[in-house]
Amino acid sequence: MPYREPRLRLCSKSTCSGVAVSTLTYVYADAEAVVGPLSKNPEPHAYDLCDTHQAALRVPLGWRVLRYHPSPEAL
Repeated sequence: MPYREPRLRLCSKSTCSGVAVSTLTYVYADAEAVVGPLSKNPEPHAYDLCDTHQAALRVPLGWRVLRYHPSPEAL
């Protein structure tokens, strides 16, 4: 099988063409939005976000945003 360069993933925001740097998932039962490192594979129920959109994330009133920053050794 020939080698293929990995494709860059783009931000999930409809009008954005920025390169995705993080993945956003919602935990509805806990009213949380979790932003972490870009997942290894695209997930159907998650959103890839560029640096601008992950920094500007807004959630509904009463929800909280959890930002997960693993140590470099964990990656």
